[in-house]
Amino acid sequence: MGDGEADPGTVRPGGRTARVRAAVLRATGDTLAEQGFAHLDLADIARRAEVGKTTVYRRWGTVTALVADLLMDMAEQSLPRTETGSLLGDLTANARLVRRTLTDPRQGALFKAVIAAATCDPKTAEALHRFYEIRVEEWAPCVRQAIDRGEIPEGTDAHEVVRAVSAPLYHRLLTSGLPLDEAAADRAAEAAAAAARAGAYA
Repeated sequence: MGDGEADPGTVRPGGRTARVRAAVLRATGDTLAEQGFAHLDLADIARRAEVGKTTVYRRWGTVTALVADLLMDMAEQSLPRTETGSLLGDLTANARLVRRTLTDPRQGALFKAVIAAATCDPKTAEALHRFYEIRVEEWAPCVRQAIDRGEIPEGTDAHEVVRAVSAPLYHRLLTSGLPLDEAAADRAAEAAAAAARAGAYA
């Protein structure tokens, strides 16, 4: 299958296809972080990536397909979960990772742009939801292990516990203007762990 015949976002290991995809996704992320979703343009992305315009149009076709592929790549490249042997330790590791991502100058701006776009673009919203579900599923085993250890009640919804960790951090990023510091991350983890121990997610 040639470069132009692949489905959007599919990639052979190594080779030109992988290099083209990496360059285009990097340019897409840079543009999102610098200028926001409204300024994404396939021709401009091709220019920034130093890739032929027809290649970008043929492989992705739309701005939303580009953003969806970028989010999928980010989910795949995200750091794996940390397992410390305790629910609080694991949730704290998760919270600190989320906090580092959201306070990174490029990543934080990129997420703000994608979240803003998702409020009015259904395909971007779908891609964003898929990104978060992948990340939540990556960390859910930490909660299941805590159930097995007897730290929290049987029937606790692992996905809800993981979502509860990041929710206050995104709230700070998007609405409150409060500092997104490590203390905030640690509090988010402590609150989610305490609520899980109390059976709030069972």
